[in-house]
Amino acid sequence: MTDSTDAQLAAQYEAYPYPARDPKEEAKRLIVGSPSHIREIDYWVFGARRPQSQPLRALVAGGGTGDGTIMLATHLSRRGNAGRVTYLDRSQAAMRIAKARAEARGLTNIDWVQGSILDLPTLGLGPFDYIDCCGVLHHLPEPSAGLAALEGVLAPGGGMGLMVYAPHGRTGVYMVQEALALLAPPDQSPAARIEVGKRVMRHLPESNWLRFNRNFSDHISGGDAGLYDLLLNPRDRAFTVSDFAALLGTAGMEVSAFMEPMRYNPATWLPDPKLRARAAALSSTDQAALAESLTGNMSVHIAYCRRAAEPVTRADPMVDTAVPVMREVPGSELVKSILPNGQLPFLFDGLRAPVSLPPQAPAILHAIDGEKTVADLAALFAERGMGAEKFRRAWAETFAALEPVNRVLLAAPKD
Repeated sequence: MTDSTDAQLAAQYEAYPYPARDPKEEAKRLIVGSPSHIREIDYWVFGARRPQSQPLRALVAGGGTGDGTIMLATHLSRRGNAGRVTYLDRSQAAMRIAKARAEARGLTNIDWVQGSILDLPTLGLGPFDYIDCCGVLHHLPEPSAGLAALEGVLAPGGGMGLMVYAPHGRTGVYMVQEALALLAPPDQSPAARIEVGKRVMRHLPESNWLRFNRNFSDHISGGDAGLYDLLLNPRDRAFTVSDFAALLGTAGMEVSAFMEPMRYNPATWLPDPKLRARAAALSSTDQAALAESLTGNMSVHIAYCRRAAEPVTRADPMVDTAVPVMREVPGSELVKSILPNGQLPFLFDGLRAPVSLPPQAPAILHAIDGEKTVADLAALFAERGMGAEKFRRAWAETFAALEPVNRVLLAAPKD
């Protein structure tokens, strides 16, 4: 299912592969994020129950210049996993950049396929245990057709990491898109359109809502590719939480977890007990929709999803064999941000949300190394004079506070 706009989209991503990336930068840093961080996949998709030794068959559908592909392939390589990542994108220019980045890292666990996600039913790929699809569905003429194609190659018990645009946090974007569509119609060449876009941005009136929106910076720091993708994209649809849930429902899918869960919990933003009680009576989708409407600053929705008939059951963080793991930032670094009052401040696109931690949390965070079990940690703190009951209470409070902000998770079993 394609239309005339697809040719304009194809021309855009050949002229301005997105996001702008230089393979030489691979020697300096690995770009990480959500979705598709391996520790997130282990926990949010598979509930920290799928053994790390089991090869992961992954698809990055709409791989662009390679961020998700490079991150996941690097993570699998680092832990010696025999799994492979299939990169799929229809842009030759984007694939060249992604391949160069993989070569710079010496990655050999990636299969490269040029094509559209709409071609999946005929490509003979899969099945895949995990599918990443970021920034693609909202550019399709029929997003449900794209999602159906993805679900069709998803293995039983597998899951997806999806990203779609959200409307409230993109206030101002669509106004400028409408202006640019008049001044630089989509049927003009990408080079001509970007020139007009730059001129408009240099003279954008003070009253334009995009000037007040600080939820993204692609048009400021993302180069020509960033400006074009944000403001000149010929097809761009945003989904509210409710819209997204409805889209997932067309393929029998549902959200396993939004990133980060705390942001989508209306209790985070409602200090009034009576309002919290009202919110708690809503369905999980309506609670997330309420949080979206209250905050008004969500510019994208990032979510891990599974089939509704195959909900994830996450491992119990309180059992002795559970292995706590820091998602990315080491515990020794995270504790440096804890305030004297025991609160750890978080920012969600400029919106503050402090997390309260028990007094024992800094010591526990220092001790988490991704190897020690809960029983090991209990024994360690017993040696330091902390009783078993006190430790378990402190650990329960620490995990309950930091799991919803995606900082402390549970590691998957090694075998």
